[in-house]
Amino acid sequence: MYKKIGILTGGGDAPGLNAVIRAVVRTAVRQYGTSVVGIEDSFEGLLDGTQINELKPADVIGLLPKGGTILGTRNSGNFCRYGETGDVIYPDEPIQQALWNMQRLGIEALVVLGGEGTLGIAEQFHRRGFPVIGVPKTIDNDLAATELTFGFMTAIDIATEALDRLHTTAASHNRVMILEVMGRNTGWIALHAGLTGSADVILIPEIPFVMDRVVEAVKARDISGSRFTNIVVAEGARELGHDEIYLESGTETKVKRLGGIGEHLRRQIEAATGKESRTVVLGHLQRGGSPNSFDRMLATNFGAHAVHALARGETGRMVALQCASIITVPLEEAIVNIKRVTPDGPLVRTARDIGISFAAPDEPEYVV
Repeated sequence: MYKKIGILTGGGDAPGLNAVIRAVVRTAVRQYGTSVVGIEDSFEGLLDGTQINELKPADVIGLLPKGGTILGTRNSGNFCRYGETGDVIYPDEPIQQALWNMQRLGIEALVVLGGEGTLGIAEQFHRRGFPVIGVPKTIDNDLAATELTFGFMTAIDIATEALDRLHTTAASHNRVMILEVMGRNTGWIALHAGLTGSADVILIPEIPFVMDRVVEAVKARDISGSRFTNIVVAEGARELGHDEIYLESGTETKVKRLGGIGEHLRRQIEAATGKESRTVVLGHLQRGGSPNSFDRMLATNFGAHAVHALARGETGRMVALQCASIITVPLEEAIVNIKRVTPDGPLVRTARDIGISFAAPDEPEYVV
């Protein structure tokens, strides 16, 4: 086993990151006598002016229920950029600088917590011969090589509670309530929360919707006597024949950020039906706060198994949940594709069976 390993977190934060850090430190120190250093600010902490601190078991006391990450995280940095055609480029200079700094500091292996972007960088270190183990982290639950990622179940809980609360307001005022949740390319949060939160319409990226179908669902509710409608929409959902909707942010760069589909729906529904409508954007509320009990368990399992994998000499792999067991899979396999909702899959069929509309062109007749 290695004498010293590093751990870092990259990409967006998610409930359970600190639980993984805790499990890595406790397992490495107690089981193998390995020291662990926390690398701050994702891979950026490995560049000149390195930002690292040794983590001992006493330093991770109380981390299990704590949200966010004590190491800090980044959505962007020096280690990757996008070409004109959208292809990912990994500049060699920062990677070589990080490798040199780790050699100087005695860091012999890395545990990297992140989604496909962060793990893509991790694989570049593996290709250069540096031992790396990945831990899957994405709120959207869209990494194909694992059945679940930590943070996802907590995000569903938050979205479901929001729908429960919006339900009573919608019913009291005979309104259309629209909840916009995370889901850039996939609709897992919207689908699960819509089922558990009694949504009437679910809109996801995998099933482009027709606005007339959304309006039909709202009107059908009115005719049946249920004069309110709850809609949950993933931020990456798009109307058939249209692009995704983006919000501009920043005063100079005008960076485009995905979002605004909920407000677009509100305006269209009010214009078509005359019904008072409201939009709630959950945004980062889904990321923040304590992980639920399932995500604490999964994150702890992932962290401990990542250390054991390094002890077995595994590298260039990611821990994953498959068939109720924690295994490891090659990093390149883990990041090559994202996991999408199957439009005719069992969850979508169940939703339609109980009368939920996806507002698709071929949507079955709406049933209340």
